[in-house]
Amino acid sequence: MSTTLPVTTPRAVDATRAAASVDRTIRLITTGAARGETCTPDLAKSPWEFDRGPAGYGPGSSMGDVIPTGAPRQGALPEEYRRASAQELDGRIRAAKATLGDRVVVLGHFYQRDEVVQHADFTGDSFQLANAAKTKPDAEAIVFCGVHFMAETADMLSRPDQAVILPNLAAGCSMADMADTSSVEECWEQLAEVYGDLTATDASGRVPVIPVTYMNSSAALKGFVGRNGGIVCTSSNARTVLEWAFERGQRVLFFPDQHLGRNTAKAMGVPLEQMPMWNPRKALGGSTPSELEGARVILWHGFCSVHKRFTVDQIAAARASHPGVQVIVHPECPMEVVDAGDASGSTDFIVKAIQAAPAGSTFAIGTEINLVQRLAAEHPEHEIFCLDPVVCPCSTMYRIHPGYLAWVLEELVAGRVVNRIEVPDDVAEPARVALERMLAAKPPASVPVPAGSTIAAASGAVAAATSAASDVAAERVGA
Repeated sequence: MSTTLPVTTPRAVDATRAAASVDRTIRLITTGAARGETCTPDLAKSPWEFDRGPAGYGPGSSMGDVIPTGAPRQGALPEEYRRASAQELDGRIRAAKATLGDRVVVLGHFYQRDEVVQHADFTGDSFQLANAAKTKPDAEAIVFCGVHFMAETADMLSRPDQAVILPNLAAGCSMADMADTSSVEECWEQLAEVYGDLTATDASGRVPVIPVTYMNSSAALKGFVGRNGGIVCTSSNARTVLEWAFERGQRVLFFPDQHLGRNTAKAMGVPLEQMPMWNPRKALGGSTPSELEGARVILWHGFCSVHKRFTVDQIAAARASHPGVQVIVHPECPMEVVDAGDASGSTDFIVKAIQAAPAGSTFAIGTEINLVQRLAAEHPEHEIFCLDPVVCPCSTMYRIHPGYLAWVLEELVAGRVVNRIEVPDDVAEPARVALERMLAAKPPASVPVPAGSTIAAASGAVAAATSAASDVAAERVGA
């Protein structure tokens, strides 16, 4: 018996892409052609307009964050790319990729604008994409459409002869920048004044403190963690990583995202009073020696400006206007938001939860608008909307534009590598140690849940799928 597959027409594909495009939504709102609100009218401008201006993260969620001195800057994009229409850039990207063939692999983060994602060979979160590049060992270049720390991780996990390229060097990460090396090393020294020798073990063989850094951190911070017996975590395996750390240390120093650390530790039963905040601008982080002595998790004063926008009031409004709505938020959201939602999880968790849901479900999602709007366009069988009614994308992800992608690809066609990201060996070696520990910290698989269950009940099934994906990724990295 033959099976007839549904036919997707070019017109249907175009309609889906139009619905998924946050760029288009922003243009419609700013011109008055559609109702809605953006966090700044500057979102309608092209990113190269900000490359030549004062240093900053650009318009969007992180525009109010202070950028560190010496943050990477992007040089002027050639005029031909700035003047090209969207259709021309699309054609030039496709032509360059066809010419390069297997010599290049393009990676697109979930939070990238749809006009970039459609050209990606792999789409996923930062960890998935760093590992996806491993499946293309013959590629001479890896073009990472994401932000700086992601390109660094891809460079550390790829072959030395492979060039990792970031289309716009100004695509950094404000949260990653909130934990700089000098501040963390100063913190480490102050903790030694409180706890004594940080390498000394107690009767159970545990050291005073284990450093844990989120994947969303610089290579230098990953190197610091690797040198000091610590580990990297993702939003998918944060609990498993904390369990690993508690087996080896009396407490954990968790950076840069306070919310992921707090939400994870709270779910493990750690009381809030045992999770002091470390403010790097204050002596002992703003805590007393006795408070630090009683700490189980010391939280760095960092956050994601995208996920900080979500509130309990937004959840209440979603429930009032959409009875039966299922609220899923990212664990980078504040604790009160995570507690008020039905489930929380990584971007991959969110994608899999929606894919597994019965038709007719309604979801309010608390994560970056590009992913939410794309999921809504790709899953018309559900009603999906962003918790935050104001359109405010990730400032730094938004710095990647098809113009930059066309430029770096056509430079490769011409035999030139631009915007290469390279991590020095003295940083990369200890950082890889911390990454290898992360890869070994696989979350346990859970029992699948019957179809038709709510998202809260289905969380276990999604976690199992995420765990399986992590196993495959870990095997690829270890190959």
